[in-house]
Amino acid sequence: METIEFDNCGQLCPSTLLTALREVNTYRDQLQQGSHQLVIKTDARDATRTIPDAVENMGYQVEISKQHSIYVIRIYK
Repeated sequence: METIEFDNCGQLCPSTLLTALREVNTYRDQLQQGSHQLVIKTDARDATRTIPDAVENMGYQVEISKQHSIYVIRIYK
């Protein structure tokens, strides 16, 4: 599985959510096929609620971890 990474550090919600949704839609086919996963790095704590809620409603799986002061949101099928 290939990983597509985006660094959204420094952005606040709703900008982080909108960026994540744009990337999910850009890579929709690859995500749906299970050949790719999307990893979003953010320092906005609100994004750990808004992004998972939105992409889970779209049928994706989400995992969140924290590495130092950065949240890592992994989106996959």
